[in-house]
Amino acid sequence: MRRIAGIVLAVLLTIGVVAAVVAGRDTDDKGTATKTVRAVIGSEKAEFFADPEVVDALAAEGYTVRAETSGSWAMEELDLEGYDFAFPSSNAPADALAEKYRVRQPLPRPFYSPLVVVAHRNAAEVLAAAGLAELDRPGSGLLDMRAYLDAARDDRTWQQLDGAEKYGELSGTLYIATTDPQTSNSGALYLAAASYVDNGGRVVASGADVDRTAPLLRKLVTVQGAQQSSSDGAFRDFVSGAGNPLVLVYESQVAALLTQGQGVDDLTVLYPDTTATSDHTVVPLTDEGRAIGQLLSTDPELRELAVRHGFRPQGGGPEFTSATDDHTDHLNQKLTGVRQAPVPTSAVLHEMARRARG
Repeated sequence: MRRIAGIVLAVLLTIGVVAAVVAGRDTDDKGTATKTVRAVIGSEKAEFFADPEVVDALAAEGYTVRAETSGSWAMEELDLEGYDFAFPSSNAPADALAEKYRVRQPLPRPFYSPLVVVAHRNAAEVLAAAGLAELDRPGSGLLDMRAYLDAARDDRTWQQLDGAEKYGELSGTLYIATTDPQTSNSGALYLAAASYVDNGGRVVASGADVDRTAPLLRKLVTVQGAQQSSSDGAFRDFVSGAGNPLVLVYESQVAALLTQGQGVDDLTVLYPDTTATSDHTVVPLTDEGRAIGQLLSTDPELRELAVRHGFRPQGGGPEFTSATDDHTDHLNQKLTGVRQAPVPTSAVLHEMARRARG
């Protein structure tokens, strides 16, 4: 029954995205916007830019944004001639794009989101009983990254964890499903956080560091087989009841689902006690692109809409807290007990992803 309900919810979410895109087109057709701006964005921001209220707020400032989606790391391979801005999901690919296109700093960073692991309650309780997680709220807790990485290093299976035998879906090798780190930001940031823990709490910065952490990172990735290129697709699979018991997503995806009055049966959100934060960063390629970046950073209405889509505005702790007060069972508003891992440079992260994928 839970699976059927999840599939229905996933379909409704998809319909919602399509409806929002249509609404955005209708707004443009009425001529309320005076300048069309082209952008390539991470897929996790597609619903934000398709939201009719976002479309209207930008139109009120004289802009229509025509956005295409891409994996954040794949943007480096695109020809961005004719685009006004790129909007990857973290600093490293943004800085690489800025260097490639000689974009002046600073780059606008309107909002951010930490990475979390979504699970159903039975999986989370089995992890907690095995000492891999701590459940401190009805629908959330902390994932012990060091303990989890040790389990991954030892190829531990679900069957080796007490209590897993009661749940047919908990079988095979224990792993967190992630996106492809060579093309997707969330997958790359997962490697950044895991390597930081495995490297003794130090950011991977040298060839020796890469060599030291590569065996574990390769194990984390190859156990998954084929990986999705989009966190949006991975999250939709989880919502529908398909896929792996543990899935890495952005907190913003969970928060958006909850604040929009939706949910997943027995959803549990595990915040890794060492995680990487996704700083959504605008790379302006034209003056109009920089203007959009500034609007997203400073316009009160757009900041409020970003929160509604689950993002944490830069410097906007109270805004996020106020909007999510009804969902503290699932969301760790102040990120208590969560340490942020520094992210390696673009070149190092690329090499780590290449080695991890084999």
